[in-house]
Amino acid sequence: MMVLVLGLAGLRFGECAALRVADVDLLRRRLKVKASVSEINGHMIWSTPKTHQTRDVPIPRFLADLLGEIIGKTPRDLLFCSLEGEPLRLSNWRRRVWDPAIAAAGLTGLTPHELRHTAASLAISSGAAVKHMQRTLGHRSAAMTLDVYASLFETT
Repeated sequence: MMVLVLGLAGLRFGECAALRVADVDLLRRRLKVKASVSEINGHMIWSTPKTHQTRDVPIPRFLADLLGEIIGKTPRDLLFCSLEGEPLRLSNWRRRVWDPAIAAAGLTGLTPHELRHTAASLAISSGAAVKHMQRTLGHRSAAMTLDVYASLFETT
């Protein structure tokens, strides 16, 4: 489920790992990105998203429906967590989940961050505007979005 969220919503791993049940608005089909968590020297460090601003990220109806099936926790609980209820650590998640899945699919060299680019590519190919993508991805400016994704906005 986390792979779907990363690949369709374009969140950074730390933003996705910090999502709480209360951050999921199934009715409006939105994720409220207001925190990030990452491991630094063995400690989990909570912070604001990279641009220090919260944002609402749209998700497709089918993803909202799938998330609705797994949400049975309290609003303060993490949406995705370890078996012990702790925040996911990227290194452990990659080793235990991502790397085996990529190998089973016969793919090599892909990183979880590339799912962010997948989400952007899907949205842009569906007609999303630069400003929409800037807000969705949490970029500081539309220029930054264009620096990364300009070739996808070009028409032929």
